[in-house]
Amino acid sequence: MRKAMYLMGALEDSDVEWLAAHGTAERLIPGQTLVQEGRAIDALYVVLDGQLAVKVGSAQVATLLAGEVIGEISFVDARPPLATVASLDTARVLAVRRDVLQQKLAADAKFAAHFYRAVAIFLADRLRATTTRMGYGQPEQDAAADAADELGDELLETVSLGTRRFDYLLRQVRGG
Repeated sequence: MRKAMYLMGALEDSDVEWLAAHGTAERLIPGQTLVQEGRAIDALYVVLDGQLAVKVGSAQVATLLAGEVIGEISFVDARPPLATVASLDTARVLAVRRDVLQQKLAADAKFAAHFYRAVAIFLADRLRATTTRMGYGQPEQDAAADAADELGDELLETVSLGTRRFDYLLRQVRGG
C-alpha cells in the first residue's frame, strides 16, 4: 500500500488542501540524493512522480514510487535517517518543512490525530512485513497474516478516498 494513499484518506479535504498550499514541489534529477543516511532532514516528503531508490550502505533495499512518504520515521523520532534515498530518474516530491508541519500539528488536534494514526498504521504495516520477510512467526501466523493482508472494507474505503485526494494534491501542485 502506498503510504500517502492511506495518509490522504485519513485526513480531511481541508488538510490535503493545507498540504498542497504549504508544501513545495521539488524536482529531482537522476541520481540526486534527497535523504542522506545519518544526516538530519528538515522535511517530510511525498513522492509525486518518478522512482527513488532506498539504500542502506551500498545495498538497494526498496524502490519508491508516486504516493510514497519519505522521512516519516525521522519526523516522528527526530533522529537522522538510517537509509539514503536518491532518484532513479527524473522525479518530483512535495516537501513539507518539519517546522511548518509541527506548527500545524500543534495547532490542529484533529489533523494531528489523523496524521499520527496514519503514520502509526503504515509503520506497523512495514514492521509486520519486515518481520515476515526475516522469517519470524509460526506457519499458522503466516496464514493469518496473508488473510489479514486483504483490505477490509474500512481500509479499502480509506485508500480509495486517499487516492482521490492524492490526485487532487497532484493537480494543486501542478497548478490546476
